[in-house]
Amino acid sequence: MRGLIHLYCGEGKGKTTAAVGLAIRAAGAGKKVLFTQFYKNGSSSEVPVLREIENIETMHCPVSYGFYKNMSETQKMQAKHDYGVLLDDVLKKAESMEVLVLDEVVSACNHGTVSENKIVAFLENKPQWLEVVLTGREPSPRLMELADYISEIKKIKHPFDKGIAARKGVEF
Repeated sequence: MRGLIHLYCGEGKGKTTAAVGLAIRAAGAGKKVLFTQFYKNGSSSEVPVLREIENIETMHCPVSYGFYKNMSETQKMQAKHDYGVLLDDVLKKAESMEVLVLDEVVSACNHGTVSENKIVAFLENKPQWLEVVLTGREPSPRLMELADYISEIKKIKHPFDKGIAARKGVEF
């Protein structure tokens, strides 16, 4: 089976949720899945469940730097280093997988925290069988061109706009 590239983007809630759903579906079909998150340290509520599912492996940066806009310049430099190392490790491991999820990698590319050129080169030369899922806001034209699926999740209304903070088990 030929692996395709999925891109879940947009301002709405549900990009990670869609990626989690695809990872679970693939694992249920016996596929080996690598689920990786950028800008998240593995403490989101979906991660403990994913770790319990046979055929799913998770990889995260052990440090959470929070939102990029709130990082100091020192934190931005450290995040770039740490996420660069994570990306290198993930891309090596992906060669033995059937599904690779790169959650929030689009945002990491947009902020220069990971190299979009490295992501593009990987996608252009990925193993033929590997299904890849990218999530995040405002993907570049290059990422959109490489994608076989693009699903835009549009925010129409969100509780955050009324000052309601993200809730564990719902938004994270």
